[in-house]
Amino acid sequence: MINIPNYQITQQIYESANSLVYQGVRKQDNQPVILKVLKEDYPTQEELTRYRQEYDITRYDVDGVVKAYDLEKYQNTLVIILEDFGGKSLKMWQDEQHIFTFNELLTFAIRATEILGQIHGQNIIHKDINPSNIILNPTSGVLKIIDFGISTQFSKQHLALKNPEALEGTLAYMSPEQTGRMNRALDYHTDFYSLGATFYELFTGKVPFESTDAMELVHCHIAKQPMPPHQINPELPIAISNIILKLLCTGQKS
Repeated sequence: MINIPNYQITQQIYESANSLVYQGVRKQDNQPVILKVLKEDYPTQEELTRYRQEYDITRYDVDGVVKAYDLEKYQNTLVIILEDFGGKSLKMWQDEQHIFTFNELLTFAIRATEILGQIHGQNIIHKDINPSNIILNPTSGVLKIIDFGISTQFSKQHLALKNPEALEGTLAYMSPEQTGRMNRALDYHTDFYSLGATFYELFTGKVPFESTDAMELVHCHIAKQPMPPHQINPELPIAISNIILKLLCTGQKS
């Protein structure tokens, strides 16, 4: 287990391509915290700059964004110290087969939409909205968005064409323009598309397009329409199904 001065690490809770995430306690005041550490022992200057940018973005005053307490040096890398409000990601709740009622899911969806609006109000594009980055404490009802590792300041950004395996973001929820294969600037609509893909999964238990092949997923996002959610979940009101499909149209060609 990693040993970071002034913190008692209790467990590793997540591992991404670039980071390790731990749960722990700040020794000086027994404050529960989350510690996000760059995985590489000798990260590049670009990786360090991105971590500092993530910390700066997370410091914005948005109630629905997990709070960043500090950015600390650790050996040759950096650690972001984040609040731990006792939540788990919607993805983890799904994996544990936790059953939420329709009204609960609707409440989560409305709250996530409100938070995303606040993020955009700070001129930030998240670029990786998905169930793993929406954290819920069902006891308190608190829901927050995390992981601004690839976020950018709001701009009309054009993305270069990349191999699908090298794309930034989570491919199953990625907007067509974020794939770099659309002649379209990247703006806040990319987050709306990803939000639609997230809602699709929350209300149906399935992502809009399922494939283990990265290029096929890219093609689906660009060229195909998903099955209407109410056809998968007959109990879902058509009005909600149509809203989800509308979000998933924000990235489609007009």
